[in-house]
Amino acid sequence: MKSEFTNGQGSLGSETCEDPVLRTLKMLPGSSEMFPLVTAVLLLQLPLSVSKSDSEDCLLRRGTRVHRSGDVIIGGFFDLYTYVYWTGTLIIEPSKDFFLLELTPNGYQNALALIFATEEINRNIHLLPNLSLGYEFHNFLYSHWRVLESFLLLHAGQDEIPNYTCGRESTSVAVLTGTAWATAAQIGTFMELYKFPQLTFGSFDPVLRENGQFPSLYQVAPKDTSLARGMVSLMLRFSWTWVGLVIVEGQKGSQFLSDMRAEMDRNGICAAFVKLILNILVSYASATNLRDFLTQDASSVNVIIIYYDTESLNDINYYVGLQLVTWRVWVTNSPWHFDMTGRNFILDSFHGTLIFSNHHEEIPGFNNFIRTATPSRYPEDTVLALYWLRNFRCSLSDSDCALEDCPPNASLALLPANRFDPAMSEGSYNVYNAVYAVAYALHEMLLQSAQMQPVGNGEQVVVSPWQLHPFLKTVQFTNSVGDQLNLDERNKLEAHYAILNLWNFPDGLRLRTKVGEFSPLAPHGEQLWLSEDMIEWATDITKTPDSVCSVGCNPGFRKTPQEGKPVCCFDCIPCSENEVTNATDMEQCFKCPDHQYANIHRDLCLQKSLTFLAYEDPLGKVLAGTALSLTSLTILILGLFVKHRNTPIAKANNKGLSYTLLVSLAFCFLCSLLFIGRPNTATCVLRQTTFGVAFTVAISTVLSKTITVVIAFKITTPGRRLRQCLVSRLPNYIIPVCSLIQLTLCGIWMGTSPPFIDTDAHSEHGHIIILCNKGSLTAFYCVLGYLGSLALGSFTLAFLARNLPDTFNEAKYLTFSMLVFCSVWVTFLPVYHSTRGKAMVAMEVFSILASSAGLLGCIFVPKCYIILLKPDKNSLHGFRDKIRSRKKKFLN
Repeated sequence: MKSEFTNGQGSLGSETCEDPVLRTLKMLPGSSEMFPLVTAVLLLQLPLSVSKSDSEDCLLRRGTRVHRSGDVIIGGFFDLYTYVYWTGTLIIEPSKDFFLLELTPNGYQNALALIFATEEINRNIHLLPNLSLGYEFHNFLYSHWRVLESFLLLHAGQDEIPNYTCGRESTSVAVLTGTAWATAAQIGTFMELYKFPQLTFGSFDPVLRENGQFPSLYQVAPKDTSLARGMVSLMLRFSWTWVGLVIVEGQKGSQFLSDMRAEMDRNGICAAFVKLILNILVSYASATNLRDFLTQDASSVNVIIIYYDTESLNDINYYVGLQLVTWRVWVTNSPWHFDMTGRNFILDSFHGTLIFSNHHEEIPGFNNFIRTATPSRYPEDTVLALYWLRNFRCSLSDSDCALEDCPPNASLALLPANRFDPAMSEGSYNVYNAVYAVAYALHEMLLQSAQMQPVGNGEQVVVSPWQLHPFLKTVQFTNSVGDQLNLDERNKLEAHYAILNLWNFPDGLRLRTKVGEFSPLAPHGEQLWLSEDMIEWATDITKTPDSVCSVGCNPGFRKTPQEGKPVCCFDCIPCSENEVTNATDMEQCFKCPDHQYANIHRDLCLQKSLTFLAYEDPLGKVLAGTALSLTSLTILILGLFVKHRNTPIAKANNKGLSYTLLVSLAFCFLCSLLFIGRPNTATCVLRQTTFGVAFTVAISTVLSKTITVVIAFKITTPGRRLRQCLVSRLPNYIIPVCSLIQLTLCGIWMGTSPPFIDTDAHSEHGHIIILCNKGSLTAFYCVLGYLGSLALGSFTLAFLARNLPDTFNEAKYLTFSMLVFCSVWVTFLPVYHSTRGKAMVAMEVFSILASSAGLLGCIFVPKCYIILLKPDKNSLHGFRDKIRSRKKKFLN
């Protein structure tokens, strides 16, 4: 079997040659088994192709070169059609038994744009008023000898021997071509020999002018360097962070891949896979690998970006459509070849495709031109006649090969989009601007050059193509829709993209609907405009699809990367205590300020409420009630002792000391109230000094009472000097001396580093505790240490005197009271340091109340019991009987 891709120059059916693709295929390993499959694939890719019938022979013999005369000619190479020879199986010698011809609507629209622009300029009396423009265009194929043949025919009027004119005189001044590297490599070098201007209408390719390789080449399209940024903006809009990349290999494909990776890395988007599609040869030979890519590599993503070189022979969408992948979102850079993929199925792999297309307004009059372009108006256009013959059921006359029996209202605008799309494409828009660029350059050259031949008297204007370069380099103009155009690459603006959504309808009628724009020159944050409500997603997708490797971390969690995987694949870890994240997919949790705290979900910092040991709190109420109750009890006991001040039990052990002790205990109970309520500067100072002084008076009083008991026993020994001490009330001086020392310590404390109001934001969750800072901890512990030393001395002395005979057991009560007091404060120290906030204050209040209550209960409750319940023991008679019984017991 033998197959050939070719383009007609002159007669379509007059020549054959073996295609380089098939020659290379035959050299591949296993080519004998693969070759029939490859040819079958080539044929399957041509759904709109039809066989060459006998009725088309006369049209094809006319050739497809289109020429319209003018003073100067603008040439063009366009992809008008492709045809395949079918010669049977395994036949080496060429034989034109059968071939399929496929029309290329996108390429033919470019040719129509050339015709439209030329006619529009010829009607313009202000542009080239004395000069008429003509055009000539040829079919283009990626074949060296075919391209050179076409160029010789355009430039020299002949196609045999270069530099020898045997045909017409050349009036062509420029040629329009695509921008593929293969195109430039094939004809660019040859055109440089003639300094022939070449204007490209395809997408912008920065490589073509690098190192001055093609100085005669001019690119009409705007710079395409923002395409990657636009696509990444779209991904960010829909939070797509896990996407696939399918890129046609080549100069522009490599540059796009580099730009895309940089933008994706900058914005935290990962590529699930990168698939480079080679040229048509390798693509067909690797069809199995491509099917695997669609079924395996693409299975983990919902969004795939395809960079499609519109001038590449590789038709990626053929493979996608073959697999009927309807559950993917495709994002591409150019419109699909509808003529290649427009099969009449409602279920379509490309329904919902998002297309980034260079934005341009519709050229006025172009749609009307498409509607009125008919074979009768352009009889020299064989391709236009083929459109009529194939789409409108026309017939050909046997005599002159003219179209017959055509519908009267037949028009290209009536064809479905998969046959011919009347909307002006990017390429057609660039062709239109390229023709105007040449016209403006010619106009300027004719105005400035005195060497041009004058028009008139039958003389023809002669323009050498090389003379046009200085004017093409500097040409600047505004086209009919207000766009600024120039050919200087250094001053070109970034492309403004329209985002199109491909809608499929029954019978394969497709519609590209504009759903957004991307403008790289707009302010940051306003570059992407998108109408999400207008987007039709792929089949089986009812809402905006997700495409992520890992589900996003909700607020309150942070991302941690998965080992050995891209950064888009991660696990979600809850934030630590008092740390929050208030957005999704955050990498770090941040700590709440001291005056705030994290809520239970750890996604918000809440304001902490101010708190303190208030009287309204249950604990505050209990402690305050206890303090007031004990104070009242102390006052009652004091009143009871004052009432019975003349009884033996009140007089025993110095009733004055008893009164002092009761008063000091009352102050001890009351000073605990200073620890309850909202702290202020006064209460912070008073609570420490009052506490220290009141307890010092109480402990020094107990010490005085203990010394009194000891002196009272020792005084019974004759000749002792202790009688004078007891009479002189020496123990009573202990209280003021001890209190003065404590006052001195407190004075130094208040003078150097007094207590002050402070806050504790860490002890209780969600609260800021207002408390009194001790100021100088050294002074605080000196006060406590002094109290401790007094208590320890009192306890030691009372313990040593516990067995001394006493009528009312005063020594034993003092011993036990100091044991309780010391036990409370020894327990207080470790508990105090292990608590925080209100609990610390409550512990301090409890210790004050417990130790004071211990002194009150152990010393005075037994005496109150005797006064109230055993009055007989508190009388003089009972007191004497008790003495007699003790003496009798002692004598026996």
